[in-house]
Amino acid sequence: MLAGAVVVACAVNPGYCSEAVDRADKGTIVVHDPLFLGHDTGPGFPEAPERLRWLLPEVPAEIAKIGPDRNIDPLPWILTVHEKIYVDDARKACAAEEVYLGSPDCPISRDSYDVAVRAAGATLTAVDAVMLGHARNAFAAVRPPGHHAMPGAAKGFCIFGNAAIAARYAQKKHGIGRVMIIDWDVHHGDGTQEIFYEDPSVFFFSVHQYPFYPGPSGAAENTGAGEGKGFTKNAPLAAGSGDQAVLAAFRSELPGAFRKFKPEFVIISAGFDAHEADPLGGLGWTGGVYGELTRIVRGLAREQGHERIVSVLEGGYSKRGLTEGVCAHLEALAE
Repeated sequence: MLAGAVVVACAVNPGYCSEAVDRADKGTIVVHDPLFLGHDTGPGFPEAPERLRWLLPEVPAEIAKIGPDRNIDPLPWILTVHEKIYVDDARKACAAEEVYLGSPDCPISRDSYDVAVRAAGATLTAVDAVMLGHARNAFAAVRPPGHHAMPGAAKGFCIFGNAAIAARYAQKKHGIGRVMIIDWDVHHGDGTQEIFYEDPSVFFFSVHQYPFYPGPSGAAENTGAGEGKGFTKNAPLAAGSGDQAVLAAFRSELPGAFRKFKPEFVIISAGFDAHEADPLGGLGWTGGVYGELTRIVRGLAREQGHERIVSVLEGGYSKRGLTEGVCAHLEALAE
């Protein structure tokens, strides 16, 4: 049994599994909803419902799965990072059964808006569970992903910025002052960076393949602007650089930023498309490195006197890469 896992196995359901949370004893939980399968991106598209069909059966049985809390209305929190006109346009586009939201890299279906709203809500449930002491840490197994979503536009498979929304929720709902977002997706989280680029209360740290999609975003010299100068840190990695390059960044570049900023809450934008089996990435990581990265983050959080960590699923488009990476990540969270 995983040492820090929740010892009640709660089936995924459309509502909030209060029994699992009540008995969590500061373990690890997974937040998921079958509704996430309803975001239909069409045949052959890499960000597809199959991702969660691959993943959920592989979650260790000792880790409870709960549904998003239906008592939370995600929309006001979505509007803390996204422009209202964009949110309205996304709702209308899905209701009209349009094919794309803005560009062909964000295909949508009739239910995509509702799914994206519920995905944001799942991250808020995860934040509540951790902040209220029901879970030590949590993983939100959501789709669509979010870290490319701009304040006023969809981008790169992403509709709403799940990690960014969770950060604002932790601050405004729970009174957290300093949030760090750590992004290890193979693609730079340009949407998250844009949202917080001038904000000194949220530190954005990213490792990603570079040069690569989404273009010039994610260069080492991108460090923030205005009051946010110095609160963005990009550690770009060369294609094919493998496990040792990302471990070096996490051991040499993350600790100094972490200790100086002293985050009170940590959100991981957890993409698994840097895995060696992924068809879209080229960094060549093994599954086990995700466990090592997780242990480094947990150790740094413990130095600050807490382990308040919420992890949010971003990319990962290979069955082997996604399942190996997430399982290593969850096992390290639950140790």
